[in-house]
Amino acid sequence: MLSNMSSSGALASSPVRRPEQHSQQRRPQRRPEREPAALAMRIGLAAAEAALATFARHIDLDELADGDVDFEGAIGPAEWPVFSLVIDTLAETHAGDGRTLDERRADALNDLARICMAAKSRAATA
Repeated sequence: MLSNMSSSGALASSPVRRPEQHSQQRRPQRRPEREPAALAMRIGLAAAEAALATFARHIDLDELADGDVDFEGAIGPAEWPVFSLVIDTLAETHAGDGRTLDERRADALNDLARICMAAKSRAATA
């Protein structure tokens, strides 16, 4: 596609600013809570809270203790993508990790509960 452009016509009329022009303009200051990292944390926390609520609504703790839980079968298709994203992220395996998938998921659920409790206690003190 770039080979179809003439080197003189298309690029010369391009509205791209040169570095010296860009440095003369000032960007508006973003509030700290609107910074990308802060927004990502809020999105992640919202996903974690949604996943924990989904777990609480659909998973029987007695079945979980017996190790006989079909996560995907117990959680509806509308809620599965967020739940799966959070749990699979927390249950990620690393080199040398000898835990089974069920063990990693159990640890992920504990981590998820700790994340949500920490966020709730932090919000209460703010």
